[in-house]
Amino acid sequence: MSNTVSNPIIPSGPKPKKFITIERAIVYSVLGICAVFFLFPLYIMVITSLKDLDGIRYGNIFVPTLHPSLGAWDKALFHACTGLYCQGILPGFWNSCKITGPSVIVSIAVASVTGYSLANWPFKFSEGFFTVLLVSSFIPYVVMLYPLVLITRWLGIYSTLPAVILVHTIFGLPILTLLFRNYFSSLPQELFKAARVDGAGYWRIFFQVFAPMSIPIFTVAVILQVTGIWNDFLFGVIYAGPRNYPMTVQLNNIVNSLEGVKEYNVDMAATILTGIVPLSIYFFSGKYFVRGIAAGAVKG
Repeated sequence: MSNTVSNPIIPSGPKPKKFITIERAIVYSVLGICAVFFLFPLYIMVITSLKDLDGIRYGNIFVPTLHPSLGAWDKALFHACTGLYCQGILPGFWNSCKITGPSVIVSIAVASVTGYSLANWPFKFSEGFFTVLLVSSFIPYVVMLYPLVLITRWLGIYSTLPAVILVHTIFGLPILTLLFRNYFSSLPQELFKAARVDGAGYWRIFFQVFAPMSIPIFTVAVILQVTGIWNDFLFGVIYAGPRNYPMTVQLNNIVNSLEGVKEYNVDMAATILTGIVPLSIYFFSGKYFVRGIAAGAVKG
């Protein structure tokens, strides 16, 4: 019978790290404090919107009610006075949808093609054109308000939804063109040259080569435009007209109303309803936004 003893197995590889370390505990503590800091106002808004006026007057602002009610939400959505009309903020919701949809589609379509042209099909004075776009991205909105009032009035669309759509499209083009141009410039030029050798033209290269590879930057553009346009107040109050006010303008009219009893529960419900669209977009698309930025949205 053999008396040989097998060699013991020696563990290899890095030593397992503890799940809880001082560094990790500090990071999670800081993240937890930041989360509470940002979520606490939302918590106050939600519990206040579920209280009646007596519960708000005589209760603790931090303690939820024992008898929650959706009456404030119903009034904010269907019956609250937003100026001359007492139809709630539901009409403003549809106005915001009518403004946001065309503005996002048109601005992204034009900016993507323009950025693609600047990056891969340079033309005479293309660098000068890009410089003008870059400078336009930093022009304050207030400088252009009155000229655009004159232009929309001359076009016969002032105080209408097309006026707001036109203004949002114009102001969205410079920064979106910059993003698309930088992204397309970061893609391998060998792909563009190979497509050219195969006989592909301008539009075929864009739709069959570059567009399928550009989902991250299109996602970034959609998030930027939707949140920016939906949250806008200035253009809506100037160019839309009373009948076409978006939700943000109607929310301002509800919160700053000086007539009657101050209904804080209705104010909170209207605020949550107004912000639910951008909140949902960031909640479901936040990781795609970070991925798009990391994929080259800010590369030069």
